[in-house]
Amino acid sequence: MKSSPVVKHSVSIDGRQTTISLEEAFWTALKEIAHERGESLRHLTASINASREVGNLSSVIRLFVLEFYKEQLARQQQQETPVQRRKRRR
Repeated sequence: MKSSPVVKHSVSIDGRQTTISLEEAFWTALKEIAHERGESLRHLTASINASREVGNLSSVIRLFVLEFYKEQLARQQQQETPVQRRKRRR
């Protein structure tokens, strides 16, 4: 796996400028999730920020991206037929 350096991104959340330090892979994934959900990146980051209970925003975003893809994988696995599951396990 190619390393993904941490890059600082300036964003405006609720009218305040803040900097988010994320690896490029997480930033790309966050943009893809926003696109898939039909949201702007600004709206998605604001909603992630509003729902966080602890931790810094960069860490919360990483966890959000991880959880999004874990849920997506679980949904795909639930839709598989028994034959597809057996093929995947081989």
